[in-house]
Amino acid sequence: MQFGMDQREITMERDKQDDKAEEGVVVPLDRINPETLRKMIEEFVTREWSELSDAGYTFENKIEQVIQQLKDGRANVVFDLLSETFNIIPLEGKSHV
Repeated sequence: MQFGMDQREITMERDKQDDKAEEGVVVPLDRINPETLRKMIEEFVTREWSELSDAGYTFENKIEQVIQQLKDGRANVVFDLLSETFNIIPLEGKSHV
């Protein structure tokens, strides 16, 4: 996937999960095809909420929550340089996705 990112728009981010450091690039939302972003969010919701009992939320509600948090700047789409994968990372102290 190519996003045509301008070097000035890229920021580096380190995230520590399960004692394993990730180093990645924050990908601006406007650089991701909307259909691709939707698929990424669907995969994230399926993975992250698979074991939680969120009986009050539909799959679509969960997707909308993640979209809103991305738009509000409470989470970022990050491309991990080591694994060459994308993930959605909630920003510390802002909210949990």
